[in-house]
Amino acid sequence: MSETAASETKRETRPFEAEVSRLLAMMVHSVYSNRDVFLRELVSNAADACEKLRQKALSDPALAVESGSLAITITADPAARRLTIADNGIGMDHDELVDNLGTIARSGTRAFVESLEEGADSNLIGRFGVGFYSAFMVAGRVEVVSRKAGAAEAWRWTSDGKGSFAVEPADPAAAPERGTRVVLDLLDDAEDYATEATIERIVTAHSAHVPVPIALVLEGGLAEKTLTDGGALWRKAKSAVTPEEYRAFYGHVGHAFDEPALTLHYRAEGRTEYSVLLFVPSEKPFDLFDPERRNRIKLYVRRVFVTEDAAILPPFLRFVRGVIDSEDLPLNISREMLQKNAVLDLIGKGVTNRLLSELAKLAESDKPAFEKIWTAFGPVLKEGLYEDPERRDALFEIVRFRTTKGTMRSLKDYVADLRPNQTEIYYALGADEKTILASPQLEGCRARGVEVLLLADPVDAFWVRTALGYDGKPFRSVTQGSAALDAIPRAEEAASTEAASDAAVATLGARLKQVLGDAVSEVRPSTRLVDSPVCLVAPEFGPDRHLERLLAGREGPEARKAAPVLELNPGHPIVAALAARAAQGGEAAAKVDETAPVLLGLAHVLEGDLPQDPAGFGKALSRLIADALA
Repeated sequence: MSETAASETKRETRPFEAEVSRLLAMMVHSVYSNRDVFLRELVSNAADACEKLRQKALSDPALAVESGSLAITITADPAARRLTIADNGIGMDHDELVDNLGTIARSGTRAFVESLEEGADSNLIGRFGVGFYSAFMVAGRVEVVSRKAGAAEAWRWTSDGKGSFAVEPADPAAAPERGTRVVLDLLDDAEDYATEATIERIVTAHSAHVPVPIALVLEGGLAEKTLTDGGALWRKAKSAVTPEEYRAFYGHVGHAFDEPALTLHYRAEGRTEYSVLLFVPSEKPFDLFDPERRNRIKLYVRRVFVTEDAAILPPFLRFVRGVIDSEDLPLNISREMLQKNAVLDLIGKGVTNRLLSELAKLAESDKPAFEKIWTAFGPVLKEGLYEDPERRDALFEIVRFRTTKGTMRSLKDYVADLRPNQTEIYYALGADEKTILASPQLEGCRARGVEVLLLADPVDAFWVRTALGYDGKPFRSVTQGSAALDAIPRAEEAASTEAASDAAVATLGARLKQVLGDAVSEVRPSTRLVDSPVCLVAPEFGPDRHLERLLAGREGPEARKAAPVLELNPGHPIVAALAARAAQGGEAAAKVDETAPVLLGLAHVLEGDLPQDPAGFGKALSRLIADALA
């Protein structure tokens, strides 16, 4: 019998089961959104084969390979529209070719479709062989030639992906000495995948850090180009990586040109294993305030790129760049769309806590470096105070503030400098620091040497309202409720002034409330005023004045506002004079009624707002000026 006839007797043609054509059509057109993924899948399979050989050699010395001898070779033939991906890994025998490349047939279309529809949390690519079958997105025919490590026989698997596959012996002389060769006859519209530029682009983007070197062979095998060296920077020990390598990798993974302010490189072991190489930039990325607030962390599984869209870190750490590489993270059917699972949650929690810990250490050990981070990303980090109560305590150790005592002040610094009898952390909200510092509500704190946090970021109005406090000290707005400053001694004795009596101020307050009506909820004497005659504060349990402005701007003219409290400074000459007139009653008290709209309008102006009734304020002020000049 001739060699050809002998070969024909051993050739097997097996039909795919259960409507495989429909299944492949679904996989090609629905599962993968980008045809580039086929090369990533085939390279991933080749890398896995090499890793399996390394593992097998540990128990079988006969399979031992020389260090650095394992490799993946991609051969491109643009003229023939042919692409070949070869490895010298573990290889496959006859049964493994049938099992591994016929998994769809064995598992059945129904099981595959049901698993896909139910969103199973196991590695469906491995279970159903879909990774390999992605080759049919670009190829009209696929040939696989493989020789099992240590075996003499080689086998060939072929299919057009439409209804059947064939398995037959391969010519030993033409087969790999060990490993697998996958040959794709590309479709007319996929010929670009046999060009150097396209191959290099895909490998660089998706497989640059697989644990096996990748070479590209062109021009009939006469030219070879190394695409990757098989080394993953994040898998190396920190001591083996130079600062220049870190900077170069940061530029690549973060598409950045600045210097990283913090580099975090470690390997986690325990319930799940993963490697981490993350960078905190020193300058703001262009998309820092993109409404989607997406992460830009590249996720790998066993050194194969999966996605940079997985929600690994919380949105308040979206400025971090880098790589997380999991050893055991399960995937859904598409590597572009990770399924929510406990392993990913565990990784995210561990990495987030480590990042916050490292930022806290940097804040103490290298203040200039941390100041760069805070200047660029402070408002974003403070989003976590509002969104992530579980990590609020950790964030409190990181956040820094501009205060009436200086910049980059921590809450720890604040508490250490509390004045005698001070039991609260005072803060003031506003559109900007200049406006806040001009607020009359700060006068009482300033006179007593009480430090005030100057909160000018929009997120401040929200987190400070939900935070209980720090180190047992609650937060207190200087523009809300009673100031509670009486127990705190003044830093210096105030100049002696002729203050109105409590009874006279009470009479004046009642008169002003009667005139102003619903425009104010209360009129009362103030302990927070020193130089200004009046100020407005929010009721004890209402929203802060600045928060109310923010909400009004969001909700529009229909937003409901709580009537503010008008506070009077009994020691101010204007208030003392008006209190005396109110106590006299009769015609003298009528001047109080004329002055009431001016006092309320002045209170609005002092905090940077327009009077509620600008026209009325203007008329009343004009009358007072005219009377004074008469």
